Amino acid sequence: MSRIGKLPISIPEKVTITVSDDNVVTVKGPKGELSQQVDASIEVKVEDGNVTFGYAGGKTIEQATKQEHAYHGLYRALVNNMVIGVSTGFKKELELVGVGYRVNDKPNNAIELLLGYTHPIYMQFPAEVKIETKSERNKNPLIILESCDKQLLGLICAKIRSFRKPEPYKGKGVKFVGEVIRRKSGKSAGAK
Repeated sequence: MSRIGKLPISIPEKVTITVSDDNVVTVKGPKGELSQQVDASIEVKVEDGNVTFGYAGGKTIEQATKQEHAYHGLYRALVNNMVIGVSTGFKKELELVGVGYRVNDKPNNAIELLLGYTHPIYMQFPAEVKIETKSERNKNPLIILESCDKQLLGLICAKIRSFRKPEPYKGKGVKFVGEVIRRKSGKSAGAK
């Protein structure tokens, strides 16, 4: 049995969780609404202000397959992220490091990135994601993203970062705030 899957999820105030007949878990809260299809081998129970996960058909730990053990922890983690997302939300900050690297707000939930290419990069975001950009003098520009959906937020951050990944020699590129880039020495340090 998964150690994560055994832990119950406590439901905070103003959050409601419903499980449909076809095993779709829907979580509603002040920040939004999310739903997740759960595999038929996992049973979801909502009782006494807690959500618990078990094996369908009354299976015990010894009877469950390796795949069912994996699903047990996976779906517990996904539903827990949904509960946290609709109650408090998730926030990620990206930093643009490099001379001339800039970001500008555009209408309709979009941004324009200038990352040293010959052309600007325009990126449109879904309505569930809130974008804020900060450009202060003598500081690196920041992109602040907020959403209730952790998976969507991570996907968008990875897409923005893929436009110009941080390189190890000068550290230029798009990185997360607080991320440490492993630096390499140049040619002159290695030649002896």
